[in-house]
Amino acid sequence: MARRGHGEGSIYQRNDGRWAASISLEGGKRKTFYGKTRREVQEKLRVALNEQKQGTLSTGPQQTLKQYLEQWLEEVHKPTLRLGSYRGYRLYLDNHILPALGHIPIQKLTPQHVQAFYTKKLKQGLSAKTVRNIHGLLHKALDNALRWGLVARNVCDAVSLPRNTRHEVQPLTREQAQQLLLAVRGHSLQGLLTLAVTTGMRAGELLALRWQDIDFGNQSLQVRRSMGFIAGTGYIEFEPKTAKGRRNIILPPFVCEVLKQHRTRQLELRLKAGARWRDKDLVFPNIYGDFLDPAHLRQRFDKLLKDAGLPDVRFHDLRHSAATILLSMGIHPKIVQEILGHSQIGMTMDTYSHV
Repeated sequence: MARRGHGEGSIYQRNDGRWAASISLEGGKRKTFYGKTRREVQEKLRVALNEQKQGTLSTGPQQTLKQYLEQWLEEVHKPTLRLGSYRGYRLYLDNHILPALGHIPIQKLTPQHVQAFYTKKLKQGLSAKTVRNIHGLLHKALDNALRWGLVARNVCDAVSLPRNTRHEVQPLTREQAQQLLLAVRGHSLQGLLTLAVTTGMRAGELLALRWQDIDFGNQSLQVRRSMGFIAGTGYIEFEPKTAKGRRNIILPPFVCEVLKQHRTRQLELRLKAGARWRDKDLVFPNIYGDFLDPAHLRQRFDKLLKDAGLPDVRFHDLRHSAATILLSMGIHPKIVQEILGHSQIGMTMDTYSHV
């Protein structure tokens, strides 16, 4: 028989000998807790009543973390993501989060579960940056679960994250950059590498650049899009992540001349390709006018560095080289921020504080 104390909900003993406690929820629903003793369920009820008073009581249905994350990613978050970002989230779930934590009921997930998961991943060789990215995904998902009333709190708020180890920037010096541009004179990648060194454009931005984006009259170009390659999908184009990513870049006169020479060589290549040419108006296509494979670009870039006797740097380090050269020439960091398309000046200052 139920026994109701003031402010404690109802507590009763079931026919099987277990004790139960329940409280009323909005809409006429009830939430029930079970235990072996009256004292156990009374404590659960006390905690629940306190959470209900503070507005933090989870009232949603019982489900595993896997069930919730699948629904959240596919039905809630996917429509807001670019394809590349969605694929990244999907890999984090399938390869890391779900195998380790997916079986746990979402209401029973604890900070200890998450902390142990992060520690294990670091021991398995994942970088601190990857673990922090996984944390960002899980935290965002549990924030949504909190809004839906599925959990009483976001347990990710109570875990410690590994310190992010910054990749050591290895830019080319001004002399090395000049050496690279001399080495690629007449090469099919001359125009692309000249733009990379002088503007700091990302590889994806360069490979998505179209002739219609270049204004030779005003000696400038517009960065409007980027491209990438996703296994199983192919080449994709996407808008810049931020408004700052869409930007206008003024070109030095010698860069305009290099691009004009490049266009002439491209017209000759187009005539040679004939009917096999795919006209996408790309400034830096492959030999048939289609997108240039980013992996193929990196291979050719590595060979050029080796042949020129230059340090083995990443293609992305040309972006750092451009920024470093501009800042060392006394160009104001705010202008460098605009050229690089950084969303905040702090990002520019943090990355290039050594300059």
